[in-house]
Amino acid sequence: MRALLLSEYKQLSVVDMPTPEIGDEDVLVRVRACGICGSDIHGYDGSTGRRIPPLVMGHEAAGVVERVGRGVQGVEPGDRVSFDSTVSCGTCHFCRRGQINLCDNRTVLGVSCGDYRRHGAFAEYVAVPSRILYKLPDSLPFERAALIESVSIAVHAVSRHVPKPGDTVVVVGAGMIGLLVIQVLKAKGAQHVIAVDVDPRKLALAQRMGATRTLNPKENDVQAAVREVTGGRGADVSIEVVGHGDTVLSAIRSLRKGGTVVLVGNLSPNVELPLQEVVSRELSVLGSCASSGEIPECIDLLARGVVDVDPIISLKASLDQAPELFARLHGGDKSLMKVIIQP
Repeated sequence: MRALLLSEYKQLSVVDMPTPEIGDEDVLVRVRACGICGSDIHGYDGSTGRRIPPLVMGHEAAGVVERVGRGVQGVEPGDRVSFDSTVSCGTCHFCRRGQINLCDNRTVLGVSCGDYRRHGAFAEYVAVPSRILYKLPDSLPFERAALIESVSIAVHAVSRHVPKPGDTVVVVGAGMIGLLVIQVLKAKGAQHVIAVDVDPRKLALAQRMGATRTLNPKENDVQAAVREVTGGRGADVSIEVVGHGDTVLSAIRSLRKGGTVVLVGNLSPNVELPLQEVVSRELSVLGSCASSGEIPECIDLLARGVVDVDPIISLKASLDQAPELFARLHGGDKSLMKVIIQP
């Protein structure tokens, strides 16, 4: 099969590789669409240490079942499918509790972190356990289905603390996940959503996606502006989807007393936490990791058009075009948000 191989950092090429073997409980999927994730870009240059070459990256994908293992039931060749990026064991304490994102033996497609190497979906074929597979309706195009994993991150983040309809919610970061969070919040009944970002184009898109107000920290005192529209109290909930120290502080300091911040972004391994503010104002700080069983809900949201990913997809390209597009994304090309590779 043809695959996009990261042979060394910042070096991608399309090569011939053996088609993956499958076990009794596995499924071989012919990949029809795979999105380039921000984590793939950080893996491309080695900054995260979680994409150690040689590796086929890619975990946001959809395709058609090519072959099934002898023990697989309910899935047949020809089925249109997507799958979770997290490969959970299904047997540990957390899996038995339904917290598959916290699996003790968790691996991730397209990741090589030293402890394991699991080739991903920037290839003609990928092998995945049948237990993480989900069938797709015929009405859902593969390029939209490739964003199911991204939508699941947003759905899980909102589920960590679902706001009441009258609550004010601040979403810090209007990149792809932030835009999806805004749409999920609206789908859950949130009426007042404030989007915060330094990019005017992203803020315009956030407003199109349902944000009732937008704030640019370069032009506004975010904390003061949020208090102004909330009667001096602050927001009830904030969701941070960047992962820098300043954006985490902004999310925390936008809250009212007794408010809740959900931390999704994790670009920085360590950030400053204003401990006295958190304690004295009795704030709740929640982490949100990947997703945990929300994919069927995400398929439904996409199929019904409640969550619209078309404005987020910048372009669709072939496997041969992928190395150039990775270089453009790594170089900060602001015209690109989500690129879908079609192997």
